[in-house]
Amino acid sequence: MPNIIITGASEGIGAEMARQLARRHGLQAMLVLASRNASRLQSVAAECMALGARTLIMPTDVTQADQCRHLVETTVRECGSLDILINNAGISAHALLDQVPVDKLSWYEDLMQVNFWGSVYCTHAALPHLKQSHGRIVAVSSLAGLVGVPGRTAYSASKFAMTGFFEALRSELKDSGVSVTLAYPGVVSTQIRTHGLNAQGEVAGVSGLREENAMSTQECARLIIYGMVRRKREVVMTVKGKIGRWLKLLAPSLVDRMAMAALKADHRPQQ
Repeated sequence: MPNIIITGASEGIGAEMARQLARRHGLQAMLVLASRNASRLQSVAAECMALGARTLIMPTDVTQADQCRHLVETTVRECGSLDILINNAGISAHALLDQVPVDKLSWYEDLMQVNFWGSVYCTHAALPHLKQSHGRIVAVSSLAGLVGVPGRTAYSASKFAMTGFFEALRSELKDSGVSVTLAYPGVVSTQIRTHGLNAQGEVAGVSGLREENAMSTQECARLIIYGMVRRKREVVMTVKGKIGRWLKLLAPSLVDRMAMAALKADHRPQQ
């Protein structure tokens, strides 16, 4: 019976992973749903229970280490063990660095606290229990954690940090029986970018990326779960992403142009 923690489970990719895992495991799964938005967690939990799964709602701010420890400790106390930790909580941002006022740079730290430190805190708390269960760790990064994207310096930095942390951790856990799967979604049809921050550190309300070919949340969640179940090292979700990581070594200027082309025209740097 898998006991699974999903952070950032109130909407988007996290909520869809919860629904798909509920369909997959039914009553055999205990889904521990964590995010800051308790009311949305209630809605996702109701959907999962309708699909046959058991759920535990844990309102959690992953930027707070004590709340992350409480999340894990409560899961183990209520469920008896922890089998899977899915680090999905994250926020986005889109701003050119030279447009960020010097007194607003603190929101770069806010992104790092959620995207990077939230994953570190949860993983550190969960690790002893995952070693006991020979469990799985999933980290939902981004293609922006493989290739720097213009206008997304803060977001890319936080996702590159995740990539480095979990790749190093995978090596540390080589003989422990715990797998580490890094997922690299591209543009996915969620609200993360419209909910993200602008140069002033305020909610942007719009996306700076071209969204016409965005992957569905259903397909993204399916690919992550597929990689998790098979204990894959990584899941790179788009052809451009797979090609881009190698072109970065062979033709870096071409990758720069590809990254710029992903931006809406009104969000590109002016020469």
